[in-house]
Amino acid sequence: MKEKIAKLFENKIDKQYYSNYISQLNFKKLSDDNKTITFEVSNKYLSNFIKTKFLNELLVILKQNLTFQDVEKILILVAGEKARQNIKKDKKEKKDNIIFNKSFTFDNFIVGPSNIEAYTVCKNIIQKKTNQYNPVFIYSDTGLGKTHLLQSVGNYLAEQDKNILYLSAEHFMNDFTYSLQNKTMSNFREKYRNCDILLLDDVAFLTNKPSTQDEFFHTFNSLHSAGKQIIMTSDRLPSKIHNLVDRLRTRFEWGLVIDIKPPQLKTKIEIIKKKSELNDIVLNDEIIQYIALNIDSSIREIESILVRINASVNLLNQDISLNLVKELLKNQITEKNKYITIIDIINTITKELNIKTQDLKSTKRTAKIVKARRIAIYLARKLTHNSMPEIAKHLRMKNHSSISKNIKKTEQLIDEDKDFEELIKNIKKRTEFSKSEKIDKE
Repeated sequence: MKEKIAKLFENKIDKQYYSNYISQLNFKKLSDDNKTITFEVSNKYLSNFIKTKFLNELLVILKQNLTFQDVEKILILVAGEKARQNIKKDKKEKKDNIIFNKSFTFDNFIVGPSNIEAYTVCKNIIQKKTNQYNPVFIYSDTGLGKTHLLQSVGNYLAEQDKNILYLSAEHFMNDFTYSLQNKTMSNFREKYRNCDILLLDDVAFLTNKPSTQDEFFHTFNSLHSAGKQIIMTSDRLPSKIHNLVDRLRTRFEWGLVIDIKPPQLKTKIEIIKKKSELNDIVLNDEIIQYIALNIDSSIREIESILVRINASVNLLNQDISLNLVKELLKNQITEKNKYITIIDIINTITKELNIKTQDLKSTKRTAKIVKARRIAIYLARKLTHNSMPEIAKHLRMKNHSSISKNIKKTEQLIDEDKDFEELIKNIKKRTEFSKSEKIDKE
């Protein structure tokens, strides 16, 4: 049994995540009714991390296998800890597809300029201040807090005794396929079309799945026409989800489409402080500053780093110091002097588009120069830590408002012109590749 479960997880989970975290799950038992499976790990930090980031994914993987298709709950205990017995069941008990992580709340969601719109909309929904935003579609790169917001909504409304459905698009597809094969579609539709609120994670998973898209289309219509709230997340805009039928895409855009941008330095520092506090990790300001400056903007990356620091420190029985953190994370953290700079971006653009640097920084308005300048501004904002005034100064432009206008125009062109989008992606990849080659030579 232990080896079978390990193999299931290994085949489905990213190799690095499996090696660092999931492989440390020690299978203990499957309950007599096959509904609860229990694992053990060595410490609470590892337990919290796996529960926060992988619990739903692990459950979906297990339910895809016939041996574990009845599993409704995963317990992850710290070695020596016993599961609480005789927990009273009441009307607020979660449905079989609901696994809310209690650490995901609005109170511990760090709000900054990058996510305040998404946070405010979700908060207004639970406080019934508005019902005009339906559906709400939140998109961002991975690890920026989309799932945290969804679960915050779920955790709050669960206390109000609402009928909530929280799941991934993959879970929806698996449930649909299982119901279709077992001729239980009436139960499936009863479940999905009679909830008070649907929280659907990673809707981009629906691509290339016409039957599932068709079923979700009817589910969406049923909920929307009944005035039931729908909140969805994705790693891209609805218009960028390829092989998604038009009738679904247009419905995703009916309400409010919001993005969560990578957090700025100040917000990252607050996130590190809060995550450290929640996990009883004591870091001084110097260490916090170092981590914030030398990692990318993924909140998931921050959590992963904190888990590594604590696990290593506990094993070595040492105090957390800046030198120790640097040593532990030297292969994981890209130090500031290795960051991509505006100069790196300009060098790549001038080579790719065959223009001169002085022309890119000039006031020339030829189509080729304007395109190059817009790409430079857009990538400088995406790939570097420079503020808009700093980018304007570097490119000899008037002020930061001109930078903001160019970024908006570039984003519009990306949405409208796939060739332009591919050009930017290509220049971004070449910039990163050139930078990595330079670092290797050093």
